[in-house]
Amino acid sequence: MPKSRKSNNPRRKRGSRKKMSFRALFEKRNRKKLIVLASAALVTIVIAVIILAYAFKSYHGEGTVIYFPADATKEAVGDTLHNRLGEFGDRTFSLWKKLGGKPDRAFGAYRVSDGQSAAKLARRICTATQSPVKVTFNNVRTLDNLADRLARQMAFSREDFLAAADSVLSAEGYKPEEYPAIFLPDTYEFYWTISATTFVNKMLDQFHSFWNDERTAKAKVLGLTPVEVSSLAAIVESESAKLDERPKIARLYLNRLKIGMRLQADPTVKFALGDFGLRRLMGRHLQVESPYNTYRHAGLTPGPIRIPSKRTLDDVLNAPQHDYLYMCAKEDFSGYHNFAVDYPTHMANARRYQAELNRRGIFK
Repeated sequence: MPKSRKSNNPRRKRGSRKKMSFRALFEKRNRKKLIVLASAALVTIVIAVIILAYAFKSYHGEGTVIYFPADATKEAVGDTLHNRLGEFGDRTFSLWKKLGGKPDRAFGAYRVSDGQSAAKLARRICTATQSPVKVTFNNVRTLDNLADRLARQMAFSREDFLAAADSVLSAEGYKPEEYPAIFLPDTYEFYWTISATTFVNKMLDQFHSFWNDERTAKAKVLGLTPVEVSSLAAIVESESAKLDERPKIARLYLNRLKIGMRLQADPTVKFALGDFGLRRLMGRHLQVESPYNTYRHAGLTPGPIRIPSKRTLDDVLNAPQHDYLYMCAKEDFSGYHNFAVDYPTHMANARRYQAELNRRGIFK
């Protein structure tokens, strides 16, 4: 029986080694590809995380509002963001540019709140998604004063406002001297970019809303129009800073109007003179010729001598009944007044006050 022998065929061994080498090479190449793909994916993830962290990093600080005027350039947008928001503003500007932001589209006011991301702010500026701003005016004497106040808070100019007021209100049948009655002091919300004409129309809507059926009926009982109530309220508000005394003063003037007695209100003379700082009126002051001088002309002034508050308008409409016809500032300079039903009592009150003016050296 022949002995078994191991194969000594060199071809078989070489083929087997060659076959194993191709398999190893294939696996090795696949491992390299997987490593490269994994590395690329990791780099992509890292870059994405960095971009997201950059874009969505939040603003931390007090809430603020940033404004971009209609004629802002791209550089101006960047400067505003940098000056108001620092590094966060720089990040917002960079994202805004990448989003294709256009300066003319940025026109508006944008509130930046704690926790807001740069990406969100950039998108809002790109799409002109503005924030409403609070507009406040009170303690305003004239329409010119109001124009200046509004021009500091809104995008339109004082000239735009005055022109719009004349255009809108004259078309509604109001005279220029009556315009102040339409603007009721308060805090309102508007978009900063609102036109002056739209603003005036909205104020007119507020005026009509305030003068509802109930208030209009009360004014009618007094024999006054809404504008006339405003004219009287303006005098009352100018006479006293004491809120609790104004309803009493309002009834005093209503009593005078009822019997046809001249109002003889000192604030109307100051308005006629254009000198609101006068502390003591002399005989020469009372002679100034003006339809606003209630010492010379009977009835109410042609229009309000200031823009009265809603509260003072209601003080006139709800003035408590009494018989006083005279008033004089108290000699203790408390800001309150002495009231009188008859002239002799009033003159006694006036002499005490004048004596105190003399003692204090107040002659004008």
